[in-house]
Amino acid sequence: MHTMILRGLIVAVLFIIALCSPMQLSAMHIIGGEITYECLGDAPNNQRQYRFTMKIYRDCQGNGAFFDSPAEMAIYQGSLSNNNLFATFQASLLDIELLKADTPACVDKFPSNVCVEQATYVFTRTLPIMQTGSYFIVYQRCCRNLSITNILTPGDVGATYMIELTAEAQKQCNNSPVFKNFPPIVICKDFDLDFDHSATDPEGDQLVYSFCAPFTGGGPLLNPPALTSCDGAKPTPPCAPPFGNVTFLPPLTPGNPMGGNPQVSINSTTGLITGRPTMLGQFVVGVCVQEFRNGVLLSTLKRDFQFNVADCQPTVIANISTDSSKIVGPKQYVIKSCGDNAVLFNNESIDQAKIENFKWRFAFSTDSTYADSSNWNANITFPGVGTYTGELQLNPGKQCGDTAFITVHIFPEVNADFSYVYDTCVAGPVAFTDLSSGTGVINRWDWNFGVPGGKSSIQNPDYLYNTPGNHPVRLRVVDKNLCSDEKTQVINWFPVPPLIIIQPSSYLGCSPAEIFFNNLSTPIDSTYHIVWDFGDGNTIEDVISPTYTYTEPGIYDVTVAITSPIGCFTSDSFPNLIRVEPSPIADFDYDPATDLTNFNNTVQFNDKSVGAEHWNWQLGQFKTTIEQNPKYTFPDTGIVKIRLIVTHPEGCKDSLIKYLDIRPIVLWHMPNAFTPNGDGQNDGFLGKGYLEGATNFNMSIWNRWGEKVFETNNPNDEWNGRAQNTGGMSPAGVYVYLVSFTGPRGEPFEFKGYATLIR
Repeated sequence: MHTMILRGLIVAVLFIIALCSPMQLSAMHIIGGEITYECLGDAPNNQRQYRFTMKIYRDCQGNGAFFDSPAEMAIYQGSLSNNNLFATFQASLLDIELLKADTPACVDKFPSNVCVEQATYVFTRTLPIMQTGSYFIVYQRCCRNLSITNILTPGDVGATYMIELTAEAQKQCNNSPVFKNFPPIVICKDFDLDFDHSATDPEGDQLVYSFCAPFTGGGPLLNPPALTSCDGAKPTPPCAPPFGNVTFLPPLTPGNPMGGNPQVSINSTTGLITGRPTMLGQFVVGVCVQEFRNGVLLSTLKRDFQFNVADCQPTVIANISTDSSKIVGPKQYVIKSCGDNAVLFNNESIDQAKIENFKWRFAFSTDSTYADSSNWNANITFPGVGTYTGELQLNPGKQCGDTAFITVHIFPEVNADFSYVYDTCVAGPVAFTDLSSGTGVINRWDWNFGVPGGKSSIQNPDYLYNTPGNHPVRLRVVDKNLCSDEKTQVINWFPVPPLIIIQPSSYLGCSPAEIFFNNLSTPIDSTYHIVWDFGDGNTIEDVISPTYTYTEPGIYDVTVAITSPIGCFTSDSFPNLIRVEPSPIADFDYDPATDLTNFNNTVQFNDKSVGAEHWNWQLGQFKTTIEQNPKYTFPDTGIVKIRLIVTHPEGCKDSLIKYLDIRPIVLWHMPNAFTPNGDGQNDGFLGKGYLEGATNFNMSIWNRWGEKVFETNNPNDEWNGRAQNTGGMSPAGVYVYLVSFTGPRGEPFEFKGYATLIR
């Protein structure tokens, strides 16, 4: 569904682009059609002869299939829901007529290359008269224009053109209605549509008009599985009723196929289509005409066609403006004047070069009118309070003309005024009193007190400001006629706060104590003179909320004095507000202070802090403790961060960080002889030691001729006296060994010596 809607929107955009460009429009095939009939009289064997006329319309600029020649037709007998095939035949193409779009008068940018071809098929049939049931004469064909705007997947939707010959119509030898005119091929967006879509009826029967849903019929398949497939582009024969309706894209419907303001609609009695289209595009529209005789339905003629809505540019447009003009509908202007009977109308009509004459016309009363054809702009004095109607007519009585319709309301004047009272030095609300006057009844008061969010709609409000200043207060009053007036007065509101409020309300801390004093008193701002006395001999002036640092322990009073720009004064003291205690000093040492290794890794920490009551030791990542003098054995080597946090009895804290270096040590010793005789005693040559963290170990053994007889990278491998531990037994004697490795911190180690092999 989303894909289909998107496709429809893309198609609409493509059509709009086409209408606004000189390029030819693209189309698939069909854009509309209808079938009518005439009763030619009786025929033998209780039959009657009928002549049917079918008209099919296609876009002559499109690249779709040509008209069918001949057209495949079918007649079904019965009802819409229960019928059978009565006959099939082919209707010959009689005539093709070109219908071109006529350019409306006084319109620019009209797409003159749009045109429609009309194909006419005429055929006669002799049909037995049925007492009940109907004949359905049917033609089906795919497909509609791909660029249609108001229905889903138009390129895949065909059309069914059908006329029902009812039993009552057969009995009466009735003739169907016939439409008088074909609708205009192109209509203009935002132009009034006024088209006579009525029909004539030979018998003068009652005709009722409505918008209705066009039928679908014929599918997009060029090669259907069978000739009778309803999915085929040209079902042969056409498929039987009932027929599906095209699906309109919401919010459009069969009864509202193209929207508009006012909505495009059809008069049920006259067949007149009126409205003002507001959307560009190609719109499928179905019109049904029901024919009644003595209250009995004889037939329903259905035509579907396509309105092409283009973005036309009118040249002559009536337009006016005044100080209070308002457009309330198409060319409908409403002007309001309060307390002044004289109104100046500015004529802002478009394309003055094509305006040959104009007329201002107003009805002052039933027997008095005002007319002016000389002054382009009219300055009219109306008799008094009241409502008057008038017009500005451009080229009256000519095709290239336009009219603006005017309604003028002359109302009594209204005058806004107010007074106010307040205490200039003590912060409190301002009391406002409405003094407005006028002969009309004032029923709305809009107060704006000159600050964000400061509004009221009551007649006599009180308002308490949060901030001092020169506040412009505006009162706008409106009476029952919507006449309004406003007045602004500036209120100099600079009182001192009724109560001085500061934070913190108390403070206990350690020196140095940096404190933010938050002044919550209101009203104050930067124009007030403020003096802070912090009780230690220091002051700060003209800072609303200062930050101050106490460097010495003690108990301090704080005093705040405030003077407004107009001289109002207040002050307050806060005794014993600040208490500053001495800060603790964190300190410690440890033993041993040097030569910490993996073999000497137990450390005694000794607290040397001053003024501390609580201790928090963080011994690297290994341990935390609250002991004053902890002792700890470190499980690993490396640089260890030691942090001591101490807390004063009043909660103040201090901390100190020191670093320990626990060095990793490796040890290695080599023997000087071995006896590889298999007795289990000293059979291999192997070093001993502690190599935690060492890397790149290598041991090699050489005979006196400089031959390497053994090598290993594993400190746990021993030499068993054989060449590479797998060959023949080496002779007794003295051999040279060489051992090397890298220590945990990258330091090189090397051991050289003699290994005596004893037999």
